[in-house]
Amino acid sequence: MTQLAITGHRGLSAELEAEIDRMIRAAVAESGDVGGVSCLADGADAVFAQAVLDAGGALVAVLPAVRYRESLPEDYRPVYDRLLTQAAKVVQLPFVTPDPHAYMEAGKRMVDESDALLAVWDGQPGRGPGGTADVVAYARSRGVPVTVLWPEGAIR
Repeated sequence: MTQLAITGHRGLSAELEAEIDRMIRAAVAESGDVGGVSCLADGADAVFAQAVLDAGGALVAVLPAVRYRESLPEDYRPVYDRLLTQAAKVVQLPFVTPDPHAYMEAGKRMVDESDALLAVWDGQPGRGPGGTADVVAYARSRGVPVTVLWPEGAIR
């Protein structure tokens, strides 16, 4: 079984999220027997988690902090709750509040537990520490293969 992790941008437009969904589903299908590791954030994480579940794969949820759910958009929380209940394994990191350090540690944990990383990334530097660009850099520094998924010409 191939274990894939996900990192990616949040707050995507509905149109961009639909295209990302197609790209993620294609990458998951291409991987065959697949498991997924995700923080279950809104955006790329949730799209990936659902794609893994739909493909019959086991989902590992890595929660960056005890109060992580509170930091997610209120209208997204029911989706988060549903995905969390479907996770085969939940890894709760020891941080109380989600902050850049907790996010980076969650990214590292996901990469360390995976064979490859899917990155829904526009290729730009991060807007703050612990984001997608930093997780991609960490994976590359560890020799973990990274597949960047981003529609040509798309703007975040």
